[in-house]
Amino acid sequence: MARELLSSNAAKSVYRDGDLAIKVFCKGFPKSEVLNEALISARIEEIGGINIPATLAVAVEEDGCWSITKDFIEGKTLKQLIAEHPENLDDYLDKMVDLQLLIHSKSCPLLTRLKDKMARQISEISQLNPVSRYDLLTRLDCTPKHTKLCHGDFQPDNIIVKPDGTLYVLDWVHATQGNASADVARTYLLFCLENQETADRYMKLFCQKTGTDIRYVQQWLPLVAAAQLTKKRPEEADLLHKWLNVCEY
Repeated sequence: MARELLSSNAAKSVYRDGDLAIKVFCKGFPKSEVLNEALISARIEEIGGINIPATLAVAVEEDGCWSITKDFIEGKTLKQLIAEHPENLDDYLDKMVDLQLLIHSKSCPLLTRLKDKMARQISEISQLNPVSRYDLLTRLDCTPKHTKLCHGDFQPDNIIVKPDGTLYVLDWVHATQGNASADVARTYLLFCLENQETADRYMKLFCQKTGTDIRYVQQWLPLVAAAQLTKKRPEEADLLHKWLNVCEY
């Protein structure tokens, strides 16, 4: 069977080849990042209890590009289902939050610590003046230290719903161990970039299910906004800069 292109961007292309999904990275993509992505996925697999595509191979293609081969999961993304059936949004968000809580119930001690990763990201942002950078790093240092499994990019586009309703979580490259509220704040941010109302419904639902004070999650918003700035996406800059001072320290 010939490979079928599923998606593509400047860094990688994803193909389907029968029961396999093959992510092919662009020429020059760092080998260390490819191997690290495969390693993180393998460690999440070893935890058990979370449905993720199994990593089957890391290889070099004929053109010299690196690739990662995984099981192909048949189904639709949760983002597609929300677009097709907006009347079911509350049900989809309910399932999404339950899935995120399942992830947060796990631990993976060999993963990078979330606070260490965010500290590096904030330190790298050239747009921040020294005072703002110091303030953000101080806020980060004062946050509670947890070691829960955090996906790091948990959004409807990274959740596959199989025809039987089983949920699979994709793209674990940003996974860390840390504070679950930071993971929730990032998901909220990703929702806000598309739809503020949906973002607010997600946040309210998570806080209701966990008994979490919304202000506890909100304290992470300036930090996740600063970390997101390292991606250098012009269309996100206005919102992210606005959030840098969303909460008083």
